[in-house]
Amino acid sequence: MDHYRGMKKWRAFASMPEQYIGLQEVINKQVEVPQPLLTEEQMEQINFTLIEALHTNKQVYLTYYKNG
Repeated sequence: MDHYRGMKKWRAFASMPEQYIGLQEVINKQVEVPQPLLTEEQMEQINFTLIEALHTNKQVYLTYYKNG
């Protein structure tokens, strides 16, 4: 019987997804990084690095910004 009550409590708790969504939004805001403003020179350097990686088959890591 205790096992059933535990299952029922879990289902009731899991049936409130809006709480999880709100919590996830708070977590996302805490790790949000402001998008940097790049100079023309920095953009050219990024472009050069990508072209070089393409031709030499080097691995590159990209970070991009989408809605914060």
